[in-house]
Amino acid sequence: MGLSDLIAGGMDATAATELLLNVVWTIVGATLVYFMQAGFAMCEAGFTRAKNTGNILMKNMMDFVLGSLFFFIFGFAIMHGTDWNGIIGIKGFFNPTTLADADGLFNGLPIGVFLIFHTVFCATSATIVSGSMAERTKFLAYLLYSAAISIFIYPVTGHWIWGGGWLAQMGFHDFAGSTAVHMVGGICALVGAKILGPRIGKYDKEGNARAIPGHNLSIAALGVFILWFCWFGFNCGSTTAASTNLGDIAMTTNLAAAAATLATLVVTWIRYGKPDVSMTFNGSLAGLVAITAGCDTVSNYSAIIIGLIAGILVVFSVEFFDKVAKIDDPVGAISVHGVCGFTGSILVGVFSPEYTLKTQMIGVLSTVAYVLVMAIIVFTIIDKTVGLRVTKGEELDGLDIHEHGCSAYADFNFRL
Repeated sequence: MGLSDLIAGGMDATAATELLLNVVWTIVGATLVYFMQAGFAMCEAGFTRAKNTGNILMKNMMDFVLGSLFFFIFGFAIMHGTDWNGIIGIKGFFNPTTLADADGLFNGLPIGVFLIFHTVFCATSATIVSGSMAERTKFLAYLLYSAAISIFIYPVTGHWIWGGGWLAQMGFHDFAGSTAVHMVGGICALVGAKILGPRIGKYDKEGNARAIPGHNLSIAALGVFILWFCWFGFNCGSTTAASTNLGDIAMTTNLAAAAATLATLVVTWIRYGKPDVSMTFNGSLAGLVAITAGCDTVSNYSAIIIGLIAGILVVFSVEFFDKVAKIDDPVGAISVHGVCGFTGSILVGVFSPEYTLKTQMIGVLSTVAYVLVMAIIVFTIIDKTVGLRVTKGEELDGLDIHEHGCSAYADFNFRL
């Protein structure tokens, strides 16, 4: 339906123009968020070994496939359906378009526009988990827990935060998903990696961590650049409107990412004697994750401070999980998305006078509690039934050969 059709239907010309601009901008944002799947795929493939590349790529593809289907059938209704006691949505299952009003709108947008925008967000949360569990997870197990995240983990806390649930009612602020998307994915990644156990050779007999370098920093760098680019759609697109504050959101997003990148570079240079390439890439993502909650409300200088905090924090967090907690996370997803998502959401209460630190704390801690319990249940059930982990021989040979019958680099000679 074009502008003339809307006006002919009785809509004011200004309102009709505004609606169409909002539609265009939201679809642009959704498209950019979808392309983040490519960024995640490149990052995870680059940070892991060549023998598992095809498996990584397949998992990132299936995140979006499963997320699209199950979020449409179940997740959207749970997240945005008619509220029940602030806890869960109870209307719109199997056909979420029934939630639209008489004009086909939902939250001021055509229902299809709103639905696809939140579909790509759901898939982003699920894809975070694949990197932390890379190189030793059964493909079938991955499909099962990816579906579970899209059906009843992400949508429930999403309802609390964005669907009119109890956290939204009490004033919790998470503009674009530091908690709702990234921390949820990071907590699931933490539980999955812990239950799964470390990769063979990650720790020596004394329990000291060994570095297992990724096979392609060029691909990893490409992934980071793609993600940084797409984050403008992630954060700016969350206005779901062609509003005048898009530039402000873009600036806070960019400044936080830049500050975090620089902070990580400096910290690793001091700690390791040389600026660490892969950690610096993760520093960029840490800043982007941390600013996502408050990108619409903090000042430019507050964004820089948030980025600096995230860039420093991610280094020590990766070291903690690697060396102290002994949780093997090949790409640092737990630290980047879980820890920095948590921190960025809390910092909204520090740098935004409109929102209280107490409310932000309640929001993140309640989300952690729910996701932690549900993830433990899901991963334990999968582990006790179909099994989470491949055999030792399959892990040593590589998942590409045993899970998919191919190699991502056919006819190339590389060290397994």
